[in-house]
Amino acid sequence: MRRNFDTVRRPESGMEVTYTLGEVSNETAEVPYPNLELNTPSGGLSTVVDGTASGSNSQDAFISVQALFITPDDTLWVLDTGRPTINATTAPNMPYAAPGGPKLCSINLTNNSVTRTYTFPSDVHFPDSYMNDLRFDMRPNITDSGQGIAYIVDSSDEGRNGFIILDLGTGRSWRHLNQHPSTLRTFEDVPSYQGIPFYQRTMGQPLRSLQEGADGAELSLDGSVLYYSPLTSDYLYSIETQYLRVDPNTENLAARRANVNVKNIGQRGGNANGFAGDSNGAVYMLMPEHNAIYNFNTTTLQAEPFVRDPRIIWPDSANAGFDGYLYFNINQLPYQPNWNNGTELRQHPGLILRAKLPNNGTKSTLFDNDVEKTLNAYFDDPQTLQKKVGLDLGSGFR
Repeated sequence: MRRNFDTVRRPESGMEVTYTLGEVSNETAEVPYPNLELNTPSGGLSTVVDGTASGSNSQDAFISVQALFITPDDTLWVLDTGRPTINATTAPNMPYAAPGGPKLCSINLTNNSVTRTYTFPSDVHFPDSYMNDLRFDMRPNITDSGQGIAYIVDSSDEGRNGFIILDLGTGRSWRHLNQHPSTLRTFEDVPSYQGIPFYQRTMGQPLRSLQEGADGAELSLDGSVLYYSPLTSDYLYSIETQYLRVDPNTENLAARRANVNVKNIGQRGGNANGFAGDSNGAVYMLMPEHNAIYNFNTTTLQAEPFVRDPRIIWPDSANAGFDGYLYFNINQLPYQPNWNNGTELRQHPGLILRAKLPNNGTKSTLFDNDVEKTLNAYFDDPQTLQKKVGLDLGSGFR
């Protein structure tokens, strides 16, 4: 039996949301994962201190999960923003994060237990940060700790965009590319969805355009390059990961080296909301303006079409499964009440779609050689393969 997991950012206007991390139980239903208790922070999702709202500081329960990633060691990684939406039906507001609330958790999928929780210091995760997506390089030779590294995108609407880098062995974290032009939103960007120019109409706020900067990211097949872009930009950027793995707190020129080594690869044909990769080295880009997914071909250095379908209304997150398919969720984000003066325009239920990867592609993994050999033998068993489809899916309705 294949296991699929997804998230719902909460609380969600127009929806009864009692959990933020779920496991799909059949084609039309899901259940809280790993249980409802871990989806229920004691004291609630938010609190008020001196008249100012902030998210929960719970390190022991999920507050508002944004992204997931499964690594082949049977680990589900859960990225919790710590920033729920409050007053969702009247004047939506996302309170600042409280220390301890934003976190990365690892869950052992064999026994469904949390094995480790990583939190971030205040000079790495700011109160107005919003952790959106993440990628992993688990090879032991890239860090002194030998336990791998996580690259986390900070896509805050408030503007302090950049990357959070986490050493999974030591728990140390640092930032890179803070407010670098390649991570910032495009001013007054007006995309079109289904042929209609889009402006954001949020209750209690002036008319505005989309505000999001750095959004998705994907590693090259060998882990040496990170591809990324702002949501509101038509340009694709990259940087060699060697520059991101150096902690600026321990190397005086680390931040400078990272900043001057960003590459502008050029336009790719529209805004991209997220990225995914496969074992062939493809870099898939989710293109909400075109109801499509493109592939940046790292050999020809061009964007190429992969799949287009009228049902792909704002593909929000995607990942290749070990079964040879690219899985992606249909978010319908431009039609959420929060962006349409409180009017619900989405058509329920949300969808998870899949498309067959070309050239026998499958999930790309960055592990050491011994683990790769074990995995290759493990997944040669078709029955086992059907049980172990790794997905990184954001919320059906974000």
